[in-house]
Amino acid sequence: MKLKIFLAVILFIFFGAFCIAEDALNINQIRSFALSNSKILSKLNLSIESSILNEKAQNYNNLPSFSLGGSAGGNLWGGETNITDSYDAGANISLSQKIWDGGRNSVISSINKLSTEIARKEALQEYFRVLDSADAAYYGVLESQASLDAANSLLEVSMLGLAIAEIRHESGVISIGDYLQAVAENESKKTNQSLAKRDLALSIAKLKSITGLKEIPGLEAIDFETYENAIQKLSKLTDNEVDKINSTFWETIYVNNPLLAKSSLSSKKADRAVDLATKDYFPHINLGVSTGLTYNNIYGSDTLPGKLSISGSIPLNLWVTRNNIQNKKIAQEQASLDYRETELSLDIEIQSGILNCIAQASSVISSRKALEYSQKQLENKMELYRLSSASISELSDAVAMVSLNQNQLIRAQYSFLLYLSFIRSLGVFESEQQVIELMISG
Repeated sequence: MKLKIFLAVILFIFFGAFCIAEDALNINQIRSFALSNSKILSKLNLSIESSILNEKAQNYNNLPSFSLGGSAGGNLWGGETNITDSYDAGANISLSQKIWDGGRNSVISSINKLSTEIARKEALQEYFRVLDSADAAYYGVLESQASLDAANSLLEVSMLGLAIAEIRHESGVISIGDYLQAVAENESKKTNQSLAKRDLALSIAKLKSITGLKEIPGLEAIDFETYENAIQKLSKLTDNEVDKINSTFWETIYVNNPLLAKSSLSSKKADRAVDLATKDYFPHINLGVSTGLTYNNIYGSDTLPGKLSISGSIPLNLWVTRNNIQNKKIAQEQASLDYRETELSLDIEIQSGILNCIAQASSVISSRKALEYSQKQLENKMELYRLSSASISELSDAVAMVSLNQNQLIRAQYSFLLYLSFIRSLGVFESEQQVIELMISG
């Protein structure tokens, strides 16, 4: 009876994860800290602001250009009147307006708008990359903690087995070899515990680095019961249903994926760069208007005549323009190839993410069943070992099987969550729940 109670406590420790402090952080808080701590995201936001200012600057080029000038002077000696105290002053105002530039300005404005959109897509891509990093760090700590709890529970089993072995060895019931095997098994479990502690410490350090927090007060545990329905349904999907899900997600992600959108915009920008280069064949025509006032202490004031001027220029170095166009066309083709390559890579990422998510859901089911059976086997072997009907080797094998299945279940559960995050970021979904609903309904 005591043995069953002891094993029940061990299972409670394993499945209960770790205690949650009142000020424990949830995943949304961790994401917020990570986003505010990202220097790259801050730089990209500044890049957006800079692109918007470039757009405004180009729009200002469409407006007339005004300038106001002034001058003043006087004679020191000589001059036609031999009046050394002669002085004069003047002011002028001029207006310049570009009335024809071969369409360059509209193309440049289009390029600037594309640059702003590219900057926004880069920021959006980085936003979700930070979310992925935050999720991975958050789940990493919880996974490491669960692994440590599992290592602690199996160490308790090993210590119990060693205690029994010590009593039997002192009574001469078992050989020195069996006793040493129990000692070795216990030391092995201590090693596993130490490694699990190290992994937890490293996971916490990574989470601190991503969030910028000096201390992690605690993390809210994941309630896997909320994912149980999705895990059950995904684990039973047929190949045709999986293909349908792939098609559904491709249609959604194709429209929303920031990397693909950025690649498309870059391709359009390269097209516009070719258009801009061809505009160098066309002339520039400018309109100018100017007038002013003058004043002389001898002759008084006068108004300068208003002048209207039209000027234009035609580039004649056609070989330079032709060479520039060819260079832009090469960049255009490169951008087109990059876009097609991004499409292919995205297609693979979508299929990989969905298939891995479904595989992990199936793995959760199978590893959970395996763990249940191995725990019952361990309980049985422990009882037989206590009654001297099982050897320490058999007990050790049962412990090893529980350890294997525990770790497989832990990895499957958190890998399932990570692939949900991965798919969420590919399609710029608002939440993982949106991904689950689309996968189940797809």
